[in-house]
Amino acid sequence: MKFRSEHLAIMKYALRWTLLIVPAAIAIGSSVALFLWLLHWATQFRFQHTWLLFLLPVAGLLIHLLYTTIGKSSEKGNNLIITQINDGGDGIPRAMAPIILITTVLTHLFGGSAGREGTAVQMGGGIADMFRKWFRLDEADAKIMLTAGIAGGFGAVFGTPLTGAVFALEVLVLGRMRYNALLPALIASIVGDLTVSAWGLHHTAYHINVAAQSDYSYARYFAIDLLLLLKVIAASVVFGLVSWLFIASLNGVKAFFGRFFTHQWMVPVLGGLTIIALSFALGKPDYLGLGVEAEYPGAVTVSSAFEAGGADAWSWLWKLIYTSITLGSGFKGGEVTPLFYIGATLGNTLSAILNAPVSLFAALGFIAVFSGATNTPLACTIMGVELFGSQYTLFFAVACFTAYLFSGTAGIYSAQKKPVAGRHHFME
Repeated sequence: MKFRSEHLAIMKYALRWTLLIVPAAIAIGSSVALFLWLLHWATQFRFQHTWLLFLLPVAGLLIHLLYTTIGKSSEKGNNLIITQINDGGDGIPRAMAPIILITTVLTHLFGGSAGREGTAVQMGGGIADMFRKWFRLDEADAKIMLTAGIAGGFGAVFGTPLTGAVFALEVLVLGRMRYNALLPALIASIVGDLTVSAWGLHHTAYHINVAAQSDYSYARYFAIDLLLLLKVIAASVVFGLVSWLFIASLNGVKAFFGRFFTHQWMVPVLGGLTIIALSFALGKPDYLGLGVEAEYPGAVTVSSAFEAGGADAWSWLWKLIYTSITLGSGFKGGEVTPLFYIGATLGNTLSAILNAPVSLFAALGFIAVFSGATNTPLACTIMGVELFGSQYTLFFAVACFTAYLFSGTAGIYSAQKKPVAGRHHFME
């Protein structure tokens, strides 16, 4: 009897959350599809009208005005959603979803170096909170709904539904995962991703071209690939340190502007002027925008980093600088896709130094720098499997957990809770 009643309760729970999550996830996926389409349009339009870069300071000023007059608390972005889940609060502002969509497109249209995950997560959180109000959920269920919103937005924007679900659980508290939202998060992430596909949008495909050249399958790993593992570990230490450098640079830029400029409207203007100056100094536009689509043949992109000679030795550092200035001065978007770019190009550089497979190390950097910056090694390991295939899962795990270890306790999400103050997370 106990067995039967327990499973009836489980079925009721699963059915209830399915009915609650599916409509919200469809709305989130549709919003993400619109965002991805607008992002592609903005990128291509900028490629065709390169003079738009000169208006980047004006776009920054407009973004600042939008947040000071309409957005207000929405300025906190992902951190507001994480805080709402961890500690509760007054809910997510209605303006969050539309304003982050508009300001992110503006950032990319005029050449700011930013990502897209922040936009997708904030739209997911805003839409989930809207459905929470419609369904009149209590505080405990509201936190689950918001967690599902994070999962739906993340899974939909990158085409990685399992990663989206695990990321939403793992990002809230460093070193802890809350499984009470696992099923809703998974449903939201899968439905969000399917909705994007239903709208006809496709994600960039990446490939590791190693198996055809050498036997790197870890079925025979300890027999012939111990040296490769040592190279992966060495590179992953660097990935973790660069994750820390990105966080320090981003926080440093914010602190600099906050200290020396009392008139906040000047900050994005100066940030935009700095990006323009850097682009002219380097003589190429490779580090503007998202970094996924190539403006001209031979441009350095995330995809080009998977090929020998597809990145300059310092491409990762320039992207880090551009993104720190862009986001640190108030432009909008996200950090994750730039982290992909930084990691992939850094992996390209390290592969030459270590005499290792280029595409494999680009893939490892892609996920490992992200892992170190967000403190989500499990989600990033799963992302490696979803994006690049399961053959290299062991290397993905080693890279992500090593980078996580060497990045320290800091992360790009300041609202992420740290359960044991004053101790490194690997010592718990």
